Amino acid sequence: MATLFIQPYLFSFILVLSLSKLGLSSPPSAVGIFPPTCKRIECPAFDVIDKGNGYEIRRYNSTPWVSTSQINNISFVGATREGFLQLFSYIQGNNKYGVKIEMTAPVITEILPSDGPFCTSTFAVSFYVPKENQADPPPANGLHLQIWGIKFAAVRQFTGFVQDSDVGVEAATLYSSLAGSPWAAAVDKGGKSHPTSPYTVAQYNSPFEYANRVNEIWMLFDEEDIGSS
Repeated sequence: MATLFIQPYLFSFILVLSLSKLGLSSPPSAVGIFPPTCKRIECPAFDVIDKGNGYEIRRYNSTPWVSTSQINNISFVGATREGFLQLFSYIQGNNKYGVKIEMTAPVITEILPSDGPFCTSTFAVSFYVPKENQADPPPANGLHLQIWGIKFAAVRQFTGFVQDSDVGVEAATLYSSLAGSPWAAAVDKGGKSHPTSPYTVAQYNSPFEYANRVNEIWMLFDEEDIGSS
């Protein structure tokens, strides 16, 4: 059953830019939508520990990801497509164990933005490792394993096909919504502690799902960042 869902993901990052140009998107959604994708394929579990105006705070526990090396590109869409193709090859069996791995969601893209609109940014694309493979994730050339301990995320949701122009706007809106909250200082401190990834985009859907699309901006921080200023 998962094979039927994997193939749409291959096309997702090839077609997403052209589909978005056709206007196949919808207004931002409320925070708290459960991604429909996660009823069909495995997603990482989390606890919602707080909600505010336009954001929620989540706690993730021991989450393993297989990640690409850094990708330099001026385009979020282009970098995500490049990284996803590496990960798709990996889950199709191009790894040192030669095993196929079930598709999961979300695919996340960590972003270190450039200083200007036409400068190269740095990206890393990651695939959540399903429980079946977490004890011994297959290694592969050009990819590496990240294992989060307890990790917190300030999250904003939005819908539609993600365009390059969306990413900075949604990240700025999330950051603005946190102002005056108990979490603003933790996000700032987390950004200083992990300067290579100021924010992350999580994508849950295949390109053939035009309704109920769920994307997220994550700003990550650690437990020791909470309550510090």
